[in-house]
Amino acid sequence: MRIVKVETIKLDRFLFVEITTDNDIVGLGESGAWAFLEATAGAVEVFAEYLIGKDPRLIEHHWQSMYRWAHFRGSAIMGALSAIDIALWDILGQHHNAPIHELLGGKVRNKARAYYHVFGRTKEELYAGVKSAREQGFTAVGHLTPFLDTPREEPFFQSYARKIGDAVETVARYREIAGPDMDLCIEIHRRLTPYEAVQFGRAIEPYHPLFLEDPVTPDNFDEMGDVAAKLGIPIATGERLTTIWEFQMLIARKAVQLVRPDICLVGGISGGRKIAALAEASHIGVVPHNPLSVVSTAACLQIAATSATFVLQELPADTWSDVRDKRPASDDMVEGAPTHDGAGFLSISDAPGLGVKLKHSARERFPYRPRRIDTRLHIDGSVVDQ
Repeated sequence: MRIVKVETIKLDRFLFVEITTDNDIVGLGESGAWAFLEATAGAVEVFAEYLIGKDPRLIEHHWQSMYRWAHFRGSAIMGALSAIDIALWDILGQHHNAPIHELLGGKVRNKARAYYHVFGRTKEELYAGVKSAREQGFTAVGHLTPFLDTPREEPFFQSYARKIGDAVETVARYREIAGPDMDLCIEIHRRLTPYEAVQFGRAIEPYHPLFLEDPVTPDNFDEMGDVAAKLGIPIATGERLTTIWEFQMLIARKAVQLVRPDICLVGGISGGRKIAALAEASHIGVVPHNPLSVVSTAACLQIAATSATFVLQELPADTWSDVRDKRPASDDMVEGAPTHDGAGFLSISDAPGLGVKLKHSARERFPYRPRRIDTRLHIDGSVVDQ
């Protein structure tokens, strides 16, 4: 069996890779470098020159060859490598007529607990989202910011007391609406400095959030570790990281209690399963990051199915962060989309390979929408993290 074609496909705000073999098996993967899909597509073209004519079953060898040959990496390159890796695992599963999780050693669970995205420009929209998630049967709700999904064109300003005080009150209201049977995944999106994160984190401890995600920027692992040491709330982070070595350093510094590998960014299923093993060795939870399409969800579920310390699977809502901007429906994009059981869990497919197939009609229905740089500014003109 040999690879004869490597194709990039841009749909809506997603980048997919399809790899075709000489016996007409087509593997599907997705890139997680969502802000730099054009650069990722270029990297896929370079990798394709290496892949054409190769045996797709030698996944680890190809991974090592592509990762180590040029010495330069980063999110755009790793997004390309991840999409290719997922597609190769999809081919391998179809070749053996087995789901990917079976090739990884088999399932340790039959379904994956999920948390649902909530967005809102106002507190009322966020509160309604928590209520809706509970009514849909979810037992966890996430992407749950206490700072609102404010349009980036609006300059930011709040006093320190207002910024922290309002955020704490918002989390208290989330808990009131959710009740004790729904877990809260509080998403900070790196908006706090270390001293702000500590004060805020301590103040929301009585509301028992499952985790506090990215309270500070993930650029400095020691800084994240310092914040984690001062809080009684588990820290979740890792969505921006791209290699197993970064996760190893994060874990070694005790800077994380739940890792957030993006399977479409950390080297695909090959990278994701290694990160899950690192987490297991330190009794750290695994919560795969997944702001992408249903193809990413299917890839994440292979890790969820086989990871002993898996905790939750992120499940995107039907909109982007702007609740007025609808995402394509999963069933309109692929065949075999994972389904929610109405009680907070996602099905784990036993279909061969990844278990999903891109619908050809999706190419025409969902034209590509490139992202533009849209950095939020403070009222004084300086850049704000959001």
